[in-house]
Amino acid sequence: MANQNHPHYQIISLREQPQLKAVMAAWFHEKWGAPLEAYQDSMAECLRGGAYPQWYVAMEDGRILGGLGVIENDFHNRKDLKPNVCAVFTEPDCRGQGIAGALLTNVCQDMHQMGIDTLYLVTDHTAFYERYGWAFHCMVQEDGQTEPARLYVHHFSPDAANANP
Repeated sequence: MANQNHPHYQIISLREQPQLKAVMAAWFHEKWGAPLEAYQDSMAECLRGGAYPQWYVAMEDGRILGGLGVIENDFHNRKDLKPNVCAVFTEPDCRGQGIAGALLTNVCQDMHQMGIDTLYLVTDHTAFYERYGWAFHCMVQEDGQTEPARLYVHHFSPDAANANP
């Protein structure tokens, strides 16, 4: 399901293009500030196989326009709610073009093909993810934070997979 072509970019799964590991790790590190080694380790684990972690980017002409990952837990207290979509980011000059939505749709379809139909996501956005079939699930406590955060859930449905928001 990854490596989908869109009018101006391609969605790429790390497991299908492992040569992009260093570029992807550096990009996510730059966007989120988490240690580079954490991304490198997670991506190495991705390449060893298994349903997660997984890493995806939207690329055009060698430039990463956006990306996201799937990890067991996105650093919150509800360890039972897994796996979690994480590190969703679209370059500021590329926002409003449907890239994040395409990545979200792709990840849900790809994880479904690996036997995972329920995904979770921690966010402070209150309207964006609903456009792509996500629903508020509960509040969670993030590691190192004093205020609770919103946790969303997405259940794969074949109808949603064929929809174009």
